[in-house]
Order: sequence, then structure tokens, then C-alpha cells
Amino acid sequence: MRWRIATAAVVAVVGLFGVSACASGADRNPDSSGPHTAALADPNPQPVADRPTPTLPATVRSFDGAEVTVDDASRIVTADRYGTLTETVFALGLGHNVVGRDISSDFPAAEDVPVVTPGGQSLNTEAILDLAPTVVLTDTSIGPKGVQDQLREAGIPVVFFDPARTLEGVSPQIEAVAAALGVPDAGRELAARTDTEIAAAHDRIPEGTDPPKIAFLYMRGTALTMMGGPGSGADSLIEALGAVDAGTESGLTQQFSPITSEAMIAAAPDVFLMMTGGLESIGGIDGLEKIPGIAQTPAGENQRVVDMADGVLLSFGPNTGRVLAALADAVYPPAST
Repeated sequence: MRWRIATAAVVAVVGLFGVSACASGADRNPDSSGPHTAALADPNPQPVADRPTPTLPATVRSFDGAEVTVDDASRIVTADRYGTLTETVFALGLGHNVVGRDISSDFPAAEDVPVVTPGGQSLNTEAILDLAPTVVLTDTSIGPKGVQDQLREAGIPVVFFDPARTLEGVSPQIEAVAAALGVPDAGRELAARTDTEIAAAHDRIPEGTDPPKIAFLYMRGTALTMMGGPGSGADSLIEALGAVDAGTESGLTQQFSPITSEAMIAAAPDVFLMMTGGLESIGGIDGLEKIPGIAQTPAGENQRVVDMADGVLLSFGPNTGRVLAALADAVYPPAST
């Protein structure tokens, strides 16, 4: 696969971006108990270039099939469900040009950028137009589509990107965003760096052991309890961790499905993967164990829960290698801990 990069390049990136010198896969404990938080030392995207100068106009094929020409990248609005596009623009070195973002783009470097999805996942036409954007980067994970259409009708270039979030799609997405903004060289450099970081993260995963079964739980209080299945995005991360996605294996066919206590017990996950905000919304580990079926699973019995910040876990942007490394450290902590 594309992310299998030479060892020398891996070492160079590890030194450059401060990935901690943790134990190798051979020195890890695949059967650890207790909760672990996977965290990035610096959640900000690391720019691959210092304010690159876009070569414009740039004409690209939008994911919705339209041909879009971008003449000006000085005022960029980024909006998708997971904050991927904002993260990518900042990592390309064009973060200073972002004038509007989605609510999921909550890393520190973007905190002063106005949010154009005040309700969470719904775009607001007036809020975006008030920012006088010269280009809008988006996808179909957010909407309503009528808003994106209205922006085009107002003469604003709107470029759609692939809404799927998979490990294999990270680098193509980066290069697609870079092409739309007229910085293709920065895009290729950033894609290569991200591939190398992903390869380095794989060295932290133990081999030759039974893969743990990991269930991604999406929770917002006790009223919303869902398990991720095929296409959730978490399934791709779980597979990359050398593990088995419990939702997919238990027969779920949708990205997210409500789960009963019986289904939870039958899925029998060894590890629960959750967003930090979701875990906090139910009262932490103690609240999680009160949900029917949780305590009767291997993960519940061992309190084996891995959580990660909401805006980081499923972003699948240029931070993906560092995200995967942090998750590997949490799922397979050093054997001495």
C-alpha cells in the first residue's frame, strides 16, 4: 500500500515532528486493562510550507461532477462533518486564509476562525456570505445541499470532496485540496509526509498476537447510544490498528446503529473506542458501566476504554499518522505499564 515508506524516511519524520520514542510493537501488551486516553502532544496541524503562494486560476473536477475554477484563495471557508478540510488547509500552510470553519475544526490554531455551522452540522447561508469567501471547500457529509447550491448561485466557487473517511483516502484528499487551492507541490509534499507518519505508526502495533475486537461507541448522553459499523470511519482506524471492528463483525450493515444490551453482549468487544466528549457526556467510565450490556462484555469487565478528542479521532486529515500512533499507544501500551 501507499503508506509503506522506507525506514529512513520514517526515522526522519519521527525526529522532525516529535513523535515520542515509545516501545516498538514487540514490546507492547495487547491484553492491558483499564482506561487510556489517546492524545496528541500538539493537536494543531503542522504546516508543510510557510504561506505558499497559490498558482491560480486552478480548475478542478469537484466530487459532485462539476468543473470548478478557483481564481482567489485569499478567503477560504472549510466545512465538513469531521474537520478534515480545515485541518488540511492549515497543514498546507494556508491557515491564515481560512475565514470560516465547521464546528468540528476545534484545534487551537483555528479557534479564532468563525464557525459557519452554528447548529452543529448545518450550514448557514447568511453566515457564510457575510464572510465574503472567495472559495468554499466542502462535501456531502454536511448540508443542506441547498445552501451549497445557493453559494454557487451567488458566484462563489464551491468545491466538493470525497466524504468517505478511510486510511487509503487520506493522501488523495490532501492532494485534491491542494490542487483546488493552487498549491499542488505543497500537496504532494504533505501527502508524502502523512504517508510516512502512518507507516511509522504501524511499527507500534504488535504482530503475532490475536487481534483485539474493538467497538466504536458514539454516545451523547444516555439517549444516544450507537455502535459504529462498516463505513463509519472508525472501522478503517480499527483495521489499521491490527484489530477487528466489533460492529462490522457482529453483522451491522450501517455506519452507525442503535444497539441493545443483547447486541452489545453478543458483539463481545475487548476494547471500547470513544470520543472524549461522548464519554464525558455519560459520566465517564462509571457512567459507561451503567449502560445495559456494557459491564457484561470483556471490555466492560476490564474497563478497557480508549478515548480521543472529538475533533481529532475521525478527522482523517494530515494528522492521521499521529492519531494512529496515539491510538496504538493507548490500545497497546508498553508492556511495563
